[in-house]
Amino acid sequence: MPASFEQIVLEEGSSFYIGIFQDNIEKSTWHFHNNYEISFITEGSGKRIVADSIEEFHPGDLIFIGGRLPHLWIADKESTSPSGRTLETVFLQFSSNVLPPQLLALPEFTNVKKALKLSERGMKILGGTLNEVSKIMLQLPYLRDFEKMINFFNLMDIIGRSDSIELLTSEEYIKKRFSTGSKRLNTIHEYLMNHYKEEIDLDKLSGLVNLAKGSLCRFFKSNMGMTIFEYLNKIKVEYACKLLMDQDLSIFEVSFDSGFNNLSHFNKQFKRSTGRTPSEYRTQFKNFG
Repeated sequence: MPASFEQIVLEEGSSFYIGIFQDNIEKSTWHFHNNYEISFITEGSGKRIVADSIEEFHPGDLIFIGGRLPHLWIADKESTSPSGRTLETVFLQFSSNVLPPQLLALPEFTNVKKALKLSERGMKILGGTLNEVSKIMLQLPYLRDFEKMINFFNLMDIIGRSDSIELLTSEEYIKKRFSTGSKRLNTIHEYLMNHYKEEIDLDKLSGLVNLAKGSLCRFFKSNMGMTIFEYLNKIKVEYACKLLMDQDLSIFEVSFDSGFNNLSHFNKQFKRSTGRTPSEYRTQFKNFG
């Protein structure tokens, strides 16, 4: 979930982070982070995008998303609730530090390790597992620290043992997604993914990777085969392709939400990247579906 959401924090511990997000979701952006995230939707409906998956979401949905997997929640514009909110979710975020390799190597943690592996594609948790896990999720914020950890291990074990899960992201996406051993390229990619709607500050980006601006541009192009701004447009267009699947969004709204400052520029960049106009792409997707 993006940090721009109004946030009601119930507990912040040293190992994982538990809380509730309540907002009108208009601030939601296509984003990713290094943490694992489990979200239990208690209010709101709309569309959920996880990498190359786009589905409806409703109260009672339980989603487990692995680290570095881009995602977004788009609320129904006509959705109404007694509170006036379009989204409320109880969430749990944790880093890989909570479950180090030495711990996962223990036979007792076989199912926990399996749950982490499955989360790399994102998953929707269903059936009896949904009931078990959501019950623990709702209790976690109110437990003492040691009880939290024990219940967290139990929650992960339940997920790993379950056959009531639905994987969200395709194997093709996982094979093709951005992956590099370069810390600098990872930092640049993460910055662009999380700031694609803003004007990119090359001076700030240079500071993040400890390179002069000219060296930064040369480094990126020599490794990626394109300039930073060409790569930024690629991120925007890939996201626009997902938004175009939502027939309720106008082309102008897709353009704005994808970070393009005017419709003409969006149409030009989209066609350059895909070979089709946004309208042609949407029509082809609709006919295919």
